[in-house]
Amino acid sequence: MNPIYKITGKISSSLANTSRKARIVGAGALGLALCAFGAVATAPIAQDDASVPVKSVAEDLALPNLSDQIAALQQDEQQFIHEERVRAGDSLGTMLGRLGVEDAEAQKFIRSNKVARRILTLKNGKRLQAETDENGLLLSLRASLVDKNKAPTTLTIFRDGDSFTAVEAPAKLERRVEMRSREITSSSLYSATDANVDGGSIPDSVVGEIVQMFSTNIDFRGDLKRGDRFNVVYETFWLDGELVKTGRILAGEFINRGVSHQAVWFEDPVTKQGSYYSLDGKSLKKAFLKSPLEFSRVSSGFSNRVHPISGQWKAHKGIDYAASTGTPIRAAGDGTVESIGVSGGYGNMVVIKHWSNYSTAYAHMSRFGSGLRKGTKVSQGQVIGYVGSTGWSTGAHLHYEFRVGNVARDPNTLKNLMAAPLNAGEMARFKMAAADMNHRFSLLTPGGNAMAAR
Repeated sequence: MNPIYKITGKISSSLANTSRKARIVGAGALGLALCAFGAVATAPIAQDDASVPVKSVAEDLALPNLSDQIAALQQDEQQFIHEERVRAGDSLGTMLGRLGVEDAEAQKFIRSNKVARRILTLKNGKRLQAETDENGLLLSLRASLVDKNKAPTTLTIFRDGDSFTAVEAPAKLERRVEMRSREITSSSLYSATDANVDGGSIPDSVVGEIVQMFSTNIDFRGDLKRGDRFNVVYETFWLDGELVKTGRILAGEFINRGVSHQAVWFEDPVTKQGSYYSLDGKSLKKAFLKSPLEFSRVSSGFSNRVHPISGQWKAHKGIDYAASTGTPIRAAGDGTVESIGVSGGYGNMVVIKHWSNYSTAYAHMSRFGSGLRKGTKVSQGQVIGYVGSTGWSTGAHLHYEFRVGNVARDPNTLKNLMAAPLNAGEMARFKMAAADMNHRFSLLTPGGNAMAAR
């Protein structure tokens, strides 16, 4: 017959300085003892019976010294983080006081250090975060600085032993994707985007981009009618809960007189070039600008004429744009600089190779664009030089040639050329981006859980 063990426990404690002996007999009491002292397994226990032999086991069990643990915790340095916003009438002292900072040396440093002193320029509502020890000594102070004329920065002041250091570094902005939907209730597009409309205002810069995106298909001065609507998905960038800037429109949809016009921004991750496309992958951008100059007049077209210097009747294989010296000249389309330099009677000239067999030439420049050389990639609209009168020229103007297979053509006969189509790899990547934006459009349509999402 198995014996029943009688467990006698002697518990010693430095707090009570007492000892006890406990005699625990029986199945129920033994179970409690096993739980209390960390038993990980149990076995069947026979019922108490006078005929069963009994053995006693005694063991000293020490409780943890709580007083030592409490003392150790009290010796650890305690750190506290406080956050406040600047209020009207705040001085440096009152601001630091609300942050729990009681540190004269920190105040002295902030007032004397050129970088740290920028804290004093914070406007009402701006957020400050301070870390202090239990005595109010400053360990670190952080603030975000947003200047309309500069990139946002983060200013950090931190204790370095018995002194302080101030560092200002570029801020890491939080990118959000905003979704908005509006219905035209008057003849004005902008009236549908103000702050009084449900869902908040839409930035004017976004509205301007919408107009630019769809202006080739919609006359925004005369084609709009009540009931037209548009959906737009665009980027915003935030710092510490504050809107810093509005980014690019990622997708737009405009339903005008029952006809839907859609555009999706696609930047190929391989080529790093981007543009707007319809949902089927067709570029919405014209391949070439109507004119390489923003403001000018045509002084000589693509035709036969009497040459102003030789006096002979000959073909004029380009278009001359009269403009003052120094007027910026823009690349008519995306491409690569094929040649740059002095070219006989053309004077200072740049030739750009575009997709397929198209190229454009810009002559008589006074000077070239900064950083431009053979092989440089240029984007449509990029400044590549400035109007001048070099070479065979009687006055400041731009001689512009549009060439197909190196043969000059009248650009007015080819003005509807579309930009280069996407190749197979680009098209596959575009379809993934377009599918996501098309899903967002469906959420913004009436009854489609229209909402502003971030």
